[in-house]
Amino acid sequence: MNKEEKDYRTGVYIRVSTEDQAREGHSLDEQLDRIKAFCNYKNFTIVKVYRDDGKSAKDMKGRPAFLELIKDIKSGKINNICIYKLDRLTRSVKDLEEIFLLLDSFNCGLVSVSEDINTAGYMGVFFIRFTILIAQLEIDQTRERTIMGLTGTVKQGIPIGKL
Repeated sequence: MNKEEKDYRTGVYIRVSTEDQAREGHSLDEQLDRIKAFCNYKNFTIVKVYRDDGKSAKDMKGRPAFLELIKDIKSGKINNICIYKLDRLTRSVKDLEEIFLLLDSFNCGLVSVSEDINTAGYMGVFFIRFTILIAQLEIDQTRERTIMGLTGTVKQGIPIGKL
């Protein structure tokens, strides 16, 4: 390895919520296959795969694999994260800022297979923030539509939930 090559000890993070699978077909196995091929092409060493199945990305709580990933960044086990798509990591603007601060303080990179993400430059960071704003908008719109739909159902006298 020459001086210009970095030893990328990569943590692969994959996540789906059941809603994501139904709407967009983001299966864990498909994400993992694409990420493995990408890492192989980039000569990234995959240290560990972190899987959160059926977990929302609206915040960082309740995602055990994500929390383990954070712990491994802090311990130096990994110095790079590879994801399939940014919204697999988070859909929260607040959490994204927290993640950026963490990555910066531990000199950890972030790479997305399907988006041109480069956390080293200001344009890359802007693009990531903009993308997360759109993901946050999607969550807020879905929440609003769900509440409106449930309200209409109740007004019609239709029971909500299981019998």
